Amino acid sequence: MNQESNQTSRQADRWRVALIQCDIALGKPGENRAKLELAMERAAAAVEKPDVILLPELWNTGYALTKIREIADPEGREHREWLSAFARRHRIHVVGGSIAEIREGQVYNSMPVFNRTGEEVAAYSKIHLFRLMEEEKYLQPGERSVTFELDGLQAGAAICYDIRFPELARSLALRGAKLLFVAAEWPQPRLNHWRTLLAARAIENQMYVIACNRTGKSGGDEFFGHSLILDPWGEIVAEGGEGEEIVTGSIDLTLVDHVRRRIPVFADRRPQNYEW
Repeated sequence: MNQESNQTSRQADRWRVALIQCDIALGKPGENRAKLELAMERAAAAVEKPDVILLPELWNTGYALTKIREIADPEGREHREWLSAFARRHRIHVVGGSIAEIREGQVYNSMPVFNRTGEEVAAYSKIHLFRLMEEEKYLQPGERSVTFELDGLQAGAAICYDIRFPELARSLALRGAKLLFVAAEWPQPRLNHWRTLLAARAIENQMYVIACNRTGKSGGDEFFGHSLILDPWGEIVAEGGEGEEIVTGSIDLTLVDHVRRRIPVFADRRPQNYEW
């Protein structure tokens, strides 16, 4: 096996993950991009270079919903070009958190994903809109779930409120996803819900869950960070604190297959008995 094949094999088995946990300036895309760029460059320059970087939800605008049409990125073009260039320059996968983008007159909360060559391999728009923050008044829901491939590995996408819907994560796992990437702006006081729901999605689907939450304050909401990397047993690989930081951890993708063999949940499913 040549050196390139050996490198590909190692990448397929073990990844270094970096989560950019940061505050977000309300309604200031330029300021937010500048902050993210500095943090991403620091992550890329680490001694243990990450294989993948994950960003938080709506990092370009925050929840500036009353003026979201004016500041949303048309087709997400500007932010996509920047993220693609970063991924290509550093040879790092970028799961772009989510951005407010406007398409055909509608604003979507969308997660673009780029591989090491800067190719956009997926784009997911948040399906479940959170009524407590009036998302349904200003945003258009996505219409389909998304899986994508990075280094030959299947992964799925979710955004914040989506994790309260177990059928979404299960459908992604049934389509082969071994990782679930979650971008969020999950506020106080629901830290217990955040940890519990993410752990449940990891355990029941026997997959890694990699979740990046923002921190700081916005309007009347306070965000607690605690970005998480959870393994297929639901054990914590890494967890952030409440402030701005780059949360890192290593994941062993062979563990997914081991857990699924050890407790054969998918082989033991009886979907014919689940209908009411």
